[in-house]
Amino acid sequence: MAQFRLQGSKVLAVDMAGDAVKAKNGAMVAYDGQVAFKKLSGGGDGLRGMVTRRLTGEQMEVMEVKGHGTCWFADRASEINLVNLQGDTLFVEASNLLCTDAGLRTGTTFTGLRGGATGGGLFTTTVEGHGQAALTSDGPAVVLRVSPQYPLQVDPGAYIAHQGRLQQHFQSGVNFRTFIGEGSGEAFQIRFEGDGLVYVQPSERNTIGGDV
Repeated sequence: MAQFRLQGSKVLAVDMAGDAVKAKNGAMVAYDGQVAFKKLSGGGDGLRGMVTRRLTGEQMEVMEVKGHGTCWFADRASEINLVNLQGDTLFVEASNLLCTDAGLRTGTTFTGLRGGATGGGLFTTTVEGHGQAALTSDGPAVVLRVSPQYPLQVDPGAYIAHQGRLQQHFQSGVNFRTFIGEGSGEAFQIRFEGDGLVYVQPSERNTIGGDV
């Protein structure tokens, strides 16, 4: 299995000994050794994943990197966060997924109203199996624990990913900017309940439905 390691906080180094990884197309910044690159059609596994992404706008251009050597990846100087999967599933925004072990399965899943509100389609990307994934964030990501006693409300524009036994609900709400008159339209939140982890970034993507 390829070995993921960070060089600083904004560059991912992947050491391969005949292994393969899947990475965001164009994210390679340097490599050494005997390494081959192959562009893949869509981020999902198989025809269903490809068709789903085209219909929903959950786009993720992916390349396969395989060989012997080290390859370095980065994406617009974004911070990089490593996630270890032990047979569980990671739900992640496609734009925040930088690289995964080739053995991890990627696909899409229905997210309901949340996806429609953020303008990212009604589906989000899933990564499952055993291995590592690298996520990007605009600024250092924060990992928040959700427990059954303490549900978590998250700004859709700051959401990156989540994993664990979590249920998510899309709901309207208010925030500080609503009170001081800087919000535009209705504010929306994602409510997570259960037991798991939620990854958020200290920056917000543009969302539909007003500032949150």
